Amino acid sequence: MLNFLKEIFGSADPPPAPLLDKPWRQINWGDKQSVLQYVKDYRPQIKGLELRILVHGPAGAGKSSFINSVQTTMHGRSCTLALADSISHDSFTKKYATYKIQKESPQSFYPFVFSDIMGLEPTNGVQVDDIKLALKGHVKDGYRFKPKSPLAEGDQFYNTTPTVNDKVHILVCVFDAKSVSLMTSGDADLTVQKIQNIRMEATNLGIPQVAILTKIDEACREIKQDLKNVYKSKSLKKKMEQFSVEVGIPMNCIFPVKNYHEEIDLNNDVDSLLLSALKHIINFGEDCINFKKSQSKC
Repeated sequence: MLNFLKEIFGSADPPPAPLLDKPWRQINWGDKQSVLQYVKDYRPQIKGLELRILVHGPAGAGKSSFINSVQTTMHGRSCTLALADSISHDSFTKKYATYKIQKESPQSFYPFVFSDIMGLEPTNGVQVDDIKLALKGHVKDGYRFKPKSPLAEGDQFYNTTPTVNDKVHILVCVFDAKSVSLMTSGDADLTVQKIQNIRMEATNLGIPQVAILTKIDEACREIKQDLKNVYKSKSLKKKMEQFSVEVGIPMNCIFPVKNYHEEIDLNNDVDSLLLSALKHIINFGEDCINFKKSQSKC
């Protein structure tokens, strides 16, 4: 009789749970201070070196917001040094800019810097060749990107003799978690091809790469309800796996975060995810520097 009723009215089985029973990656939510101190205590083994972190990705993914969010977490207050836009779907960043994070004293900075660039777009946006030049340290601060033509030798913003501090030590791809499911559809596929092209160049140069998935609270309802569900969400894990397959960045190098957007006060859970990502970015970059030094290539 029960089977007969199921055939008529359909199964009454509940939908699968959106969350895993246990998180598949661990975050020490209650102790952001230890990770923050780890980052603050970072010192490159090479004296005078600045770890350069190049942030790239599609227009509107949250690259500048990620830089601002890291600064906010480090300073303990809201920061908007890298100008960001919440309206335009085109790239808001037009120039190559380096951002240092100031310590407590006015003339003292942490030994890692962020380079921000124009966003990738299917037909416009930053030229892939410009990003390749930036990886090698050939792009000077203040260079205004031209969507139709890359930087050329002889230009006043072309650095002919880049130093170790001019070169990129780790490449960070920032991608909107909401857009992962659309990566291979329409014009989005052209942007993914550009990301793969840039990743190949970075690999050839021995530069490690990580990915930051932003706007995770907008992509998954359970995460919006509680950010601590980030590594229990089946939906987000599936997005991360898809991104890994499409771009080639391993899962252990992909970090979901929520940028500071509408908040004016700090949130410990937001900070914990940002600091976890930053700690690994610094470690991967430092490993690269030390390996190249041991190989006498840096």
